This record gives sequence, structure tokens and C-alpha cells, in this order.
Amino acid sequence: MSPLTGIKVVDLSKVLAGPLCGQYLGDLGADVIKIEPPGQGDDTRGWTPLRGGESASFLAVNHNKRSVALDLKSPSGKRAFFRILEDADVVIQGFGAGTAERLGVDYESVKKHVPDIIYCEISGYGREGPLGNEPGYDVMLQAFSGMIDSIGQPEGERARVSFSPVDLGTGMHAVSGILAALLERQRSGCGAFVEVSLLDTAMGYMGYMAHNYWASGRVPRRMGTAHPSLCPYQVFETKDGSIMLGVGNDRLWKKFCECADLLDYADNPRFATNAARVKNFQETCELVTHRLRERSSETWLVQLRAAGVPVSAIQSLPEALNHEQVQARNIVVRSQHPTLGEVEHIAYPVSFNKLPRDVKRHPPLLGEHTREVLAQAGYSPDEIAGLLNEGAAAQY
Repeated sequence: MSPLTGIKVVDLSKVLAGPLCGQYLGDLGADVIKIEPPGQGDDTRGWTPLRGGESASFLAVNHNKRSVALDLKSPSGKRAFFRILEDADVVIQGFGAGTAERLGVDYESVKKHVPDIIYCEISGYGREGPLGNEPGYDVMLQAFSGMIDSIGQPEGERARVSFSPVDLGTGMHAVSGILAALLERQRSGCGAFVEVSLLDTAMGYMGYMAHNYWASGRVPRRMGTAHPSLCPYQVFETKDGSIMLGVGNDRLWKKFCECADLLDYADNPRFATNAARVKNFQETCELVTHRLRERSSETWLVQLRAAGVPVSAIQSLPEALNHEQVQARNIVVRSQHPTLGEVEHIAYPVSFNKLPRDVKRHPPLLGEHTREVLAQAGYSPDEIAGLLNEGAAAQY
């Protein structure tokens, strides 16, 4: 199932947020053309680690695309861009403040050529306000939003969320915004300017914590793996390791007490309700810790799962990737890369009609499809050769 078949996306973005958006649109069947500057291409092409000269970070967010190396600063390169754009449906752009305008590829300029275009701009802080011109970096928005201040061990160092959730979440919001705009265009015939920012995403992540703060007046504090509103709901040590325990309600507390031979505490007023357990947080955690240390992690995993109590092993990434549940869900898919051979990818996190997910195009080499895309835009072989010779376009 490829619901976006026939939709053409021109992707001017780089790094993570915009490229992930483009990749997901490609996963849904869109023809995604990634425009990159000749020479170095997307910044992430130079990020380590490298595999056979190709960046792992680039491979992660750029499959199901074609790459065109085009110099938008040159007049002929810009003309080529607008030729490619003539039958496009969507543009994704993530330049710094003022850059799109200087290059002449901002929304107003593009709209003159394609009046019903869906134009998605990705920025750090949005374009309004005192920080509207600031560049956007995931870790800066983690810091700005209060995220980093709320993460880490009690009385310990603050911690950054390791996988760049603000960048990736912004890409996901861009996808939903573009899909909504495509539906609106189908209804009204009008294009749209879709705006997402790392700031909006970061503050969106903090939404329920903001409501907790507004309701209680308490600033979120660092709690390690624990939860401010649920208990016991964190990592606990066992006889030979650690597990993640999630007693999310009073019914689960009773099940846990039955499994852990703690029935005397199931209806004890100090522990019987979640509110009581949160109030007596330290005492609850000490009670659970003492009992969990009596058995091995594997024993607890088997017994608690059998009892219907949420529990998980603390796995490494390789352990998760190789787990039979991940394999059963077909989450890891593969493509054939022209220089690397078989490359593994994380699939689009949505499946349709129980059909297997796949990757139709490998992450492209820089400018791999320049000639092909220019020819489709109406350029003759001689005209393409001229663009390549003058450096306005490149194919490597």
C-alpha cells in the first residue's frame, strides 16, 4: 500500500528533522527528490561513524529518495530547481533564517511558480519572537524546554536524551502537517504554508509535565527512571541485574503483591492506592527493592509477565534489534546499496493491511539521480551536460 503514489516532494532540508519527514513521505509512496549542494551534500554525509565511506546518520533518514546535486546559488542551478518544481506537490525546507529568501526558494517565490504547493518550513524557534533568527539544534531545545533539567539521577548530573527526540519528533510533526495540507488541498484546491519548529516540538513533549506543574506548582525534578505520578514505576535491582517495573494502577499493585508474596501490603492504607504509594514513595520503593533482590531477573520476568504485571528487561540496542518480537514485526528492513551491498533500516513505524514493510530505494549517493531527474524535468542530454560542465549540477 503506497497512499502517496503520484505525489512529488522536493526536499531541500538537511540533517535530521526534514530528511526524516522526506523519508517517511517516501515510505508512504511519494517520489522524493532530495536537492543537495554539489561537493559535500547534506551535512550528515560527513558525520561519523562511516560505513564504507557512507555516513550512518545519513543512511538512517534518507532512504526512498533520489538525490540531485544542484547549486542553488547559480542562475542556471536555480532555473533547474524551478523546472524540477513545476509538477511538484510538496517542498520541505529547513534553511536558517533568511537563507531561503536569499536563495529565492522561500514560500512566496515558490508559490509564484506553483500556486497550490504545500510548502513546509522547519526552523529552530519559529520565525517570530526574539529567538526567531536563532539556529535550531536538538540539544539546545532540550535545554531550553526544561527537558534536560528534568532528566538525570536525583542530586546527580543532568542528562541529555540520547537519540535527538526533538529533531525526530519535528520531522514526524512535519509529516502529519503535510498530510493534513494535502487533504485540505484535495478539498479546496488551495496549497498551504506548513510551519514546524524544534521549539514547538520540545514544548509539546513537555505538555503533560506542564499540566502537572500548573496543577501542583511543583517544578519537575530529576527522578532517574522513576515517575512523578506513579509508583512503583522504575528500574529496580534484582539478584543478578535489573528490570523495569511498571505498576501503573491499583489493580496491578495487587497482582504484583500476589506474585511477590507481599499480600500483607496489597490493602495496607500506606500502599493500597497509587496516591498513597506516591505519597510514601521512598518506603514503597524500599519495600519493592528488598523483595526483587531475592530473585533473578529472568525469574521475575517470567513470573511477573505470567501475572500480567508490566515488566521488561533492560536491553542493549543490539539485544533489542535481534529480539524475536522485533523480527516478528518486520521492523528491520533491507535495501541494496550500490557501494555497501545490503543495508539494514528501521522501517516506517506504521503498517497497512498487515502487509510487510520494505524499502523501495536505497539511501542515494550524492547526485546519484541528477541526470535522471533533470531529464524528467525536460532537459536534453546536451543541456544536462552543460549544467554539469559549469558546476551548476553534479553527478558523481
